[in-house]
Amino acid sequence: MHVFYEDDGQFKAGHILSEADASLQVESESGKRSKIKRANAIFTFSAPEPAELLRQAEAAAEDIDLQFLWECAPQEEFDSPALAADYYGHAPSPTEQAALLLRLHSAPAYFHRRGKGRYRPAPPDILAAALAALEKKQKQAAQQQQWVDDMVAGRLPEEIAAMAEALAVRPDKNTMQWKALESACSRLSKSPDRLLLDLGAFPNALALHKRRFLAQYFPRGTGFPEVQIPPSDRELPLADAEIYSVDDVTTTEIDDALSVSVLPDDTVRVGIHVAAPGLTVTRGSELDKLARARLSTVYMPGDKIPMQPDAVIQAFSLDAGREVPALSLYVTANPATGEILASESRIERIVVKENLRHNLLDEAVSEAALADPQSALPYAEWLRPLWRLAQALSAKRDEVRGKPENNSRVEYSYYVDGNPDDPETPVRLVPRKRNAPLDRMVAEYMILANNLWGGLLAQHGVPGIYRSQQAGRVRMSTQPLPHEAIGVPQYAWSTSPLRRYVDLVNQWQLIAAVDNGVSARLVAPFKPRDADLFAIIGAFDAQYAAWGEFQNTMERYWCLRWLAQQGITRTTASVLRDDLVRLNNAPLVTRVGGLPSLARGAQVEIDLLDRDELTLEVECRFVGELAATAAEEGAAETE
Repeated sequence: MHVFYEDDGQFKAGHILSEADASLQVESESGKRSKIKRANAIFTFSAPEPAELLRQAEAAAEDIDLQFLWECAPQEEFDSPALAADYYGHAPSPTEQAALLLRLHSAPAYFHRRGKGRYRPAPPDILAAALAALEKKQKQAAQQQQWVDDMVAGRLPEEIAAMAEALAVRPDKNTMQWKALESACSRLSKSPDRLLLDLGAFPNALALHKRRFLAQYFPRGTGFPEVQIPPSDRELPLADAEIYSVDDVTTTEIDDALSVSVLPDDTVRVGIHVAAPGLTVTRGSELDKLARARLSTVYMPGDKIPMQPDAVIQAFSLDAGREVPALSLYVTANPATGEILASESRIERIVVKENLRHNLLDEAVSEAALADPQSALPYAEWLRPLWRLAQALSAKRDEVRGKPENNSRVEYSYYVDGNPDDPETPVRLVPRKRNAPLDRMVAEYMILANNLWGGLLAQHGVPGIYRSQQAGRVRMSTQPLPHEAIGVPQYAWSTSPLRRYVDLVNQWQLIAAVDNGVSARLVAPFKPRDADLFAIIGAFDAQYAAWGEFQNTMERYWCLRWLAQQGITRTTASVLRDDLVRLNNAPLVTRVGGLPSLARGAQVEIDLLDRDELTLEVECRFVGELAATAAEEGAAETE
């Protein structure tokens, strides 16, 4: 004897091996034995064989007209055997009974299940709605399949093109467009980004990288609304100092400048002057909300997205030849030992005499020229005393650190000479040593300011945002903890308030400290344990990391473009570890297939076989290890 039964929502047939009051032992055609509840058995039969019954029933079910069956069915609940008798006009055979049941079960739009073998016809209005929905779903499936076929054939459907940005950035995986794209990607073994790029949804990889970033972080665009700079009724004294700034040629937000005078006792008085937007961009103001939304300027080769509106930058940038407000730190120090004898902070007006640029000065300002009083040196009276004290300050930090800083690594400046959105725009990679005197000098005084101003906040009990490093871990907090890598007791970013929100926040607190001294903690914008200060730290850490990741992406992209533009197919590189190397002529770290086990710093020759501007990977092949002389020459390229 055989049984037709339901198991886990499916109808099956099998041979009955044994029976009990509440269950049956059944064997399927494959020989698998299973125990089923008697309640799940629909009917028993002796012929045909179970597998043949299922085959015949499935074929017969396809011939049953659902609309006719629905019209024939009673309007109330019914048993499938009774409907089978009415439909066939005689007592149904096991095959006919199974066929009708399969057909009923396959059409939930027409028949609503009410129990084992029992159904009820859908009311006319509900059936009409269900059929309309089914038709719509079928049309959508056909449309989706057409999109898939088009993409597989290399054609970009308009509907996919219209949603390309959303599909690449943050796709809604319930949409037909995403499902079609995913299906096409599966058939072609490509990623969504790759397929969209190949189909022309984006003009090039550069556009895809940028639009993906902008869509995620600047969905409303990078522009600012029209803003007004509130007038200041504060009378500030005018500084009597010869002040210069030193920046890259592309810098338009000039945050800091320096002045120096040699005193009669051979000590020096150095002024570190920082733009003071915090006098007008106050906490909670509309200008503050704009800056806080971005938290930092976004940098990329040839372009940037500023943190502050142009009106704020123009009002406070330390551009030469005009009076601008500044927060100044004056330090009196012994240039021989680096000992700080006195320091004073002021809020004042300054006039920068000239905005100096690295590209015009770096070559002339060498350590030898700075050390030789007879050497022709531009801005000598300003540079030499600043350099002498900077060296002493650096030496004192080295004592705290326990070792000298490693400044031998070459860094590169990227210059995109034209439209930064056009991949064909020429790009220049200009190497600059981190230990170049001008770089080291400016960096030393920014470290000094961030150290001393952090100490000033702590001295007056005014909370600030500090950047510390202990046991190798760098973090930001409201506590004035040591920064071991720099070698200072505390370090509060304060010298770039036009470009970093943390610096702007610290400037508000410093202004309160300068104006109010010991009572500053009572009037500072942020009071001790202010929860909003912790919120800023959390938001800044996350966003600053995202900005940095995007900058790295853009720099790597333009590095690949430089290699292509220069036609470089073979070059030398320095081994970092395992199969990882750094090119000697470009700031690119990549893996090399077939690289043997070599010591760190070993010089190798490699072939650049292919570049992928979407994944930003380079396919490389190991050519050989350079001999000692050649290795020295290759290493010299990085110094």
